[in-house]
Amino acid sequence: MDSTRQQKIAKLIQKELADIFLHDGLNVYHCMITVTKTTVTKDLSIARAYLSLYKAENTEATIKAIRANTKEIRFRLGQKVKNQLRIIPQLEFFVDDSLDYIENIENLLKQ
Repeated sequence: MDSTRQQKIAKLIQKELADIFLHDGLNVYHCMITVTKTTVTKDLSIARAYLSLYKAENTEATIKAIRANTKEIRFRLGQKVKNQLRIIPQLEFFVDDSLDYIENIENLLKQ
């Protein structure tokens, strides 16, 4: 169970990361990126962002590119939330494949 502070910071980070990926998604990563969920550790040092990638030709290559740019993404996040957070958490990115899972189940049910 996350504390209220953790939930607020997670929502803030999710919103700002979504804004960053909205601008970078098509230009840098050549796909549309949605931040589906964000969690923050109890000590607020690590933020885990779950990303849904649309129209990505190679999901694995795209997530590797995002992870390679983590420093720049964290810097830009820091510019956006510098007045709300004293320390910007380390960022970890994961692929959220729940939509693919749901689509697969729907296809199986149609058969």
